[in-house]
Amino acid sequence: MTTFINMLRDDRGAAAAEYALILAIVGAAIALAAVLLGGSIANAMDQARGCIDNPPTTSGGTC
Repeated sequence: MTTFINMLRDDRGAAAAEYALILAIVGAAIALAAVLLGGSIANAMDQARGCIDNPPTTSGGTC
């Protein structure tokens, strides 16, 4: 019984759990940023492709 109680009081694994929680939070933040920025990046890539496919003919073009 004392072995079980000592095992419950042992906090050596707490640091690993805290690191895992921090890693999960950082990973979720990166995933959220990728989702939120995905549309903007896709629009920029489409605009760049449009400029490559159809370059402006005047010197005052938008590309």
